[in-house]
Amino acid sequence: MKNKIAFAAFAAMAPVCLLSCSDDDPKPSIDGGDGDGGSEQIAFHIPTYADDYSSISDWDYHLSWNLANVHDPSVVYWTDGYYYMWGTDASYGNAHDRHGHFQGKRSRNLVDWEYVPGIFYDQTRPDWILQKVNEILTKAGKPTTTNSELELSYWAPVVRKVTVDGQTKIRMYYSMPVDKPTLGGNQGVPALIGMCETTDPNGGVWEDKGFVTCSSSDKELTDANLAATEWGGFFYYNGIDPTYIVTPSGEHWLIHGSWHSGFAALQLNPSSGKPSKADTGSEPWCGSAGEVQKRFGVTISSRNANSRWQASEGPEIIYKDGYYYLFMAYDELEVPYNTRVVRSQNITGPYLDITGRNNTNNNTNGRGDCYPIVTHPYKFKNHTGWVGISHCAIFPKQGNENSSEWFYMSQGRLPANVNGNASSNAIMMGHVRRLVWAPASANALDDRWPIALPERYAAVPDYGALTADSLVGKWEHINLEYKYREQDESSFVNFNADGSVTDENGAPALGGKWSYDSANKLLIVGQAALCVEREVDWEASPRCVTKVYAGIGQDGKTTWWGKKVD
Repeated sequence: MKNKIAFAAFAAMAPVCLLSCSDDDPKPSIDGGDGDGGSEQIAFHIPTYADDYSSISDWDYHLSWNLANVHDPSVVYWTDGYYYMWGTDASYGNAHDRHGHFQGKRSRNLVDWEYVPGIFYDQTRPDWILQKVNEILTKAGKPTTTNSELELSYWAPVVRKVTVDGQTKIRMYYSMPVDKPTLGGNQGVPALIGMCETTDPNGGVWEDKGFVTCSSSDKELTDANLAATEWGGFFYYNGIDPTYIVTPSGEHWLIHGSWHSGFAALQLNPSSGKPSKADTGSEPWCGSAGEVQKRFGVTISSRNANSRWQASEGPEIIYKDGYYYLFMAYDELEVPYNTRVVRSQNITGPYLDITGRNNTNNNTNGRGDCYPIVTHPYKFKNHTGWVGISHCAIFPKQGNENSSEWFYMSQGRLPANVNGNASSNAIMMGHVRRLVWAPASANALDDRWPIALPERYAAVPDYGALTADSLVGKWEHINLEYKYREQDESSFVNFNADGSVTDENGAPALGGKWSYDSANKLLIVGQAALCVEREVDWEASPRCVTKVYAGIGQDGKTTWWGKKVD
């Protein structure tokens, strides 16, 4: 057993932080009464749990993990007033082993989370998985396998509340990569996507509905025995990382894919939740890219159409104000993971980025980077910072898709060797952030793009309108730009009362001038129009309320993050 004092410190969410980052910000209070310091107190609490939860990582403490051990989350708001979240089987030290799969959490406020049991266990996993694997092996002329021999991973579910045939339920699509056996060479059985449903997400029964789709190939079965140097070359679409959307016209679509050739959009039958095309998954080897897209879905995103090795995964799709927004994870998980977004007026594309680059029909050579950057590895002062921030869930407040408030949730990983721990990069804390809809520039205020705030969500109450005077002071600013395997680090800037912006040495910075558009809550800095909100400074000691900004930088694609620190 671990030290119980450490356990208690993690579990505590005490509203005792009575120091603020600046005098005009709200101060947490137990009763909401008047406080000292000349600033009204607000009845809310700031989380006090440690970002490094290794001391309480054992399963014995799982009921108090809160947002510890979150990976590839998907979130849905249910009728009982809770947000429910499920994710990939992953935890620091593999503490989740032997305790079911797709572990869940729920929360009323997106700050305090409690454990919800996983969906199913090895001994009760659905029969269709073994049947489908053996069907593929048999068609390939390979020996069949047994449940005891079948090694699976449990990855990246997506959950949505749907009403079909008069019944409201939660529908989950989940990924099942098959680790063994192989078709030959180094090619494994294709990864599988299945689906299950429930009307009671808090420990109720999940009814499994079976096979949906799988990895596919534009090669014939006889090409399966590829050399090790061609690893990954057999598959076209990878049958993992599903996301799911119901269009305004009532069409149901599954978007999926990871690293191999981009993302596919596959239309579903609304009632069954299964593909509309009956032959989807009947044989994963198709012989041509055209046949793959006919049966397994059309390509809607490609980082580089000239290579099937895409370095992108984890698609997430939403619809808002006439656009489908497709969020995606770029690069590998451990450090460089970062989030991009593109949009389209049609579910199957073309999806364009903020620069007009066509992410659906991309024929450029090299890295086909799209912008804006929604999140990226970063580091504010007084903290190690975060890496591996992507594979996100995007969801509206209380499930209302017409809401102006939307949220971004993903894991954040600590860098390596934090607190002398060589394995600290395996510590994965769930991050919930508000999304802001930031203008493309000060000259295009109606052209809005989703950007995550630089600080995690803490349910800071509405404390009234911000003023230009309250923004005067010292800030930490981050140019959130693409640096492979590097954290973007902050520097100090001053927003001066005379409308100038200067760096630590007094030289002009960020275009040199600023103003505040109070009607639109926009901080105008040069040609950039930044959204300003109150959030908690998680790097401060003690944590406290401050002001933050997020938006598109002056170059039209770099994201700007900032927080007030004086």
